[in-house]
Amino acid sequence: MHHPLEFIPNPSRKHIFIALLLWTLVLMAVSQVINAPLRTPVAPASIVSFELACTPERAQAIMESWDATVREYATFGLGFDYLFMPSYAFTIALGLLLAAGRHPGAFTKIGAWLGWGMFAAAVFDAIENIGLLNVLLGAANSAWPLLSYWCAVFKFGLILLGIAYALAGWVWPRHK
Repeated sequence: MHHPLEFIPNPSRKHIFIALLLWTLVLMAVSQVINAPLRTPVAPASIVSFELACTPERAQAIMESWDATVREYATFGLGFDYLFMPSYAFTIALGLLLAAGRHPGAFTKIGAWLGWGMFAAAVFDAIENIGLLNVLLGAANSAWPLLSYWCAVFKFGLILLGIAYALAGWVWPRHK
């Protein structure tokens, strides 16, 4: 299996990664501002609490802790997240490609799989947001909170695994 970003010329990869990383960090900062009003005692982790609500009762309790304006922030934030998804997917995937290039063999093959995993994470994120938008629009007593929960679990798992791999690839002494 080939890494999804292998087509990017090797001399350009680091420069593109740095640009993508900076862009992703800007989007993260904007997202933090958008989601700040969502932090309540019932939702201490802001939107992440809502993503991991899992049950209709928990999702409803979180929504009840938000007034109408805060729910608008949540809706806007979920829409804004669609801009963030390709950004983090490409950034982490390119970081994986750079790390994999330092170590031939099985490490590179795992990096290719994880590169595709970052795009799967973005798809899970998109499905999760569809579910959360449906909950915000009145479908709290449905399967949407559970679907959103599992999509969030897979998304966060893939992202954390990808970041851990990339960091390990840079910390682990380069193969010569």
